[in-house]
Amino acid sequence: MNGANMDDLVDLLGRWASGRGPLYLLLAARLRALIDDGVLAQDTLLPPDRTLARRLAVGRGTVVAAYELLQQEGRVTRRQGSGTRVAPMELPATRTADGVATNPLLQHILPPPDGVRLLTCAAPDGPPAELLEAYQEAARRMASVRDLGYHPAGRAELREQLAAYYRGRGLPTTASEILVTTGAQQALTLLTGLLVSPGDTVLTESPTYPGALEVFRHAAAVVRPISLAGPAGPGEAASGADLARERPALVYAVPTASNPAGSVMAAGDRRRLARLAAEHDVPLVDDEVCAELCFSGETPPPVASYATGEQVITIGSMSKLVWGGLRIGWIRASAPLISRLARLRAVHDLGGEALSQLAATALLRRLEEIRPERVRALREGHDHLCALLREHLPSWSFEPALGGQTLWVRIPRGDVDSFSQVALRHGVAVPPGRAFDPLGGHADHMRLHFLFGREELSAAVRDLAAAWHAYDGTRRAASRHALIV
Repeated sequence: MNGANMDDLVDLLGRWASGRGPLYLLLAARLRALIDDGVLAQDTLLPPDRTLARRLAVGRGTVVAAYELLQQEGRVTRRQGSGTRVAPMELPATRTADGVATNPLLQHILPPPDGVRLLTCAAPDGPPAELLEAYQEAARRMASVRDLGYHPAGRAELREQLAAYYRGRGLPTTASEILVTTGAQQALTLLTGLLVSPGDTVLTESPTYPGALEVFRHAAAVVRPISLAGPAGPGEAASGADLARERPALVYAVPTASNPAGSVMAAGDRRRLARLAAEHDVPLVDDEVCAELCFSGETPPPVASYATGEQVITIGSMSKLVWGGLRIGWIRASAPLISRLARLRAVHDLGGEALSQLAATALLRRLEEIRPERVRALREGHDHLCALLREHLPSWSFEPALGGQTLWVRIPRGDVDSFSQVALRHGVAVPPGRAFDPLGGHADHMRLHFLFGREELSAAVRDLAAAWHAYDGTRRAASRHALIV
C-alpha cells in the first residue's frame, strides 16, 4: 500500500498540460497511461486532491474531476478516509473497479482462470476451412508479387475487391475510397486520432461496443450517450438540436447487428442519421463489423447509402464473419480523408501484412458461400440460448437479437458487477453492462454470446442458473469483472 512519491509523480506526469482540451482531461489522460502501463502499480495511494493541485499549480477541481473520471473508468478507487488508490487487478482475466470495465480488448488475450467458460469474448473460436484455402491461394499468388510490400492504404487488389463489395450493396465506391487496416480496432483508432482532440465530444449509443469507448477515452474525449434510433424508451432519437448543442467531433453508431443487443436500425433512422450528419457537418462512423451476420440473411444498406455529402464513414472487418486472427479491417470514406488516414497509418506500421490481404481478397470473392453457413450457426446458437434462458432463468429478461453474436440480458434485482463474481466462482465469466455504457450505467445488464456449441452453451447456462440461485438477488460490493471484446 505504498503511496506515490510526489516528486516522482510530478516527474512522471511530465508535460501533461501541453495538449489541447480541458486540463482535467489532459491530467486524466496522463494518469491513465501511467496506470495502464503499470508505472503506477495497483493499490498505489495517489496524492490528495489539494496537495496534487497545489504542486501542479491548478485548481483543486481539476484534480477532483480527473480522479472522478478515472474512477468511472475503473482505474482508481476513491473512498472517504482511505484516499484515491490505483484499482487492483484481483484476477488473471478480470479488471474492473466500482463496476466499470477498463481496457476491454485485453480479456481475450490474457490467460483465463482455469476451468472458467468465457462468455466475455464474442468472436469465432477457430478458422473455417475457407480461410485455410484462401491462404493457400494467397501463397500461390505471392510468387508473382514484385513490389516492396509497403502499402499504407492496403494492397490494390484488396482495395478494389472491397470497393466492388460496396458497389454490390448499392453504394458507389472506388478503390481510392478504401483504406485497409489491421482490424476494425485500428480503423477506429486512426479515425479518432485524426478527427478527435482532447476535450472534444463524441456521441455514441448506449449500450455500445466497449472497445470504441476505450479508444475515445484514450483520446481524452468527452463521451456522451445519445439515442440514435427512436423513439427509444421515454426519449426521442437524436435531433438537429442535440447535435447543435453538443457540437460533437464524431458520432459513433452500430446500426446493423449491434454489439451488444443484436438490433438492426430501420431504414428511416439510417436516412435521418445521414441527413443530420450532412446538415451539421459531423463525421458519422457506421460500424459494420457484424453487418453480414443478420439472421434474415439480408444485409441492410450502409448508412452512407443515404448520404448526400461525405460525412458518413463506414468501417468493417472480417473478424466476426471469418476469424479474429485474420487481422483485416477497412475504412470506406471520401478519397481525401482516406489519403490523410493513409499518411497517418504509415507513421505507425507502413502498411498491413501482404499474405493476409491476399487471403482476404480471395475470401471476399467467396462471401456468398461463407456467410449463409455462419449465419445459420449463429441463428441456431441464438435460439438455443434464448430457450435455455427461458427455461433455467425465467426471471431474466431480454429481447431476441436480429443478428450478431450476443444477447443483452437484464437481471431482475441486484447488479451484474457483484453477480459476475458469484458467476466466476461457478465457472462462468460474464461481462457486466457498465462496460457498454459511456457513463457506467446499465448495472443490471450483461452481454451473453451464443458462440459455444450446444452442449457447452447448455452447461454455461446451468452454471449461470446455479450462480443466480446462490446470489439470490442480494447486493454485494462491486468488484472486478471480466473485460470484453
